[in-house]
Amino acid sequence: MENITFYNGNEMPILGLGTFRVDNSDQCKEAVKHAIESGYRHIDTAMIYENEEKVGEGIAEALESTGIDRSELFITSKLWLADYGRDNVADAYATSLKKLGLDYLDLYLMHWPGTDEALMIDTWQGMEDLYKDNKVKNIGVSNFEPSHLDALLAQVSIKPVINQVEFHPYLLQQKLRNYLEVQNIHAESWSPLMNAQILEDETVQQVATEIGKTPAQVVIRWNIDHGVVVIPKSVTPSRIEENLNVFDFKLTTEQIEKLDQLNEDKRIGPNPLEFTGE
Repeated sequence: MENITFYNGNEMPILGLGTFRVDNSDQCKEAVKHAIESGYRHIDTAMIYENEEKVGEGIAEALESTGIDRSELFITSKLWLADYGRDNVADAYATSLKKLGLDYLDLYLMHWPGTDEALMIDTWQGMEDLYKDNKVKNIGVSNFEPSHLDALLAQVSIKPVINQVEFHPYLLQQKLRNYLEVQNIHAESWSPLMNAQILEDETVQQVATEIGKTPAQVVIRWNIDHGVVVIPKSVTPSRIEENLNVFDFKLTTEQIEKLDQLNEDKRIGPNPLEFTGE
């Protein structure tokens, strides 16, 4: 496993297990448990996924079966828009911790910027409160555009360590990633496999054939080669293992450029400039 390092010196595994659209069921628990037993150390969930309980059970069972320490894991959850506002952040965070059965999170994210700039900034101040009180290891954002970050950075004292956004070969996000690089804020991709759509692309399949890897492994490695933290979702044990098996190869410059050229500025998720959570 490779790690990235935040501006505050803390580290994060560059690859993790995503749990978006995974039901709060034993299947979720077993997926998380199997991932950790297979070598994953990074698990991503969110309040709005409504699966924090089973994610937490999977973590607990994996810690028991592997004997590893909680400190070796990197667990992320996210604050939903309904809980925005500085005075609401601590309670929402405590609720997520209780559901997960954890004492702290390694990363807590504002899930979307929303369309109310004042509320966005007020909410981030609540995130800063958590961080200053040593209740969370790192704080960041998700789905923020440069305009959101400009407004935020002009009025706050602690910069987000990461911005989790939609990113895949059909949505290159070059302007945003350039902005994040200048600001020393890491990029992380959600739904990197586009709910498996990208795996049917002829260019992706061609590169996979060239190097003897699967299309999913190619796209995951493409994320990593761009320095982007990646959290592919799967509940299938063999695919969970397959998605982790991407550290024994790198794509060539030519292969990366070929995949970059697939960009269509195509989203499968909402537009962050418009999304209100409703």
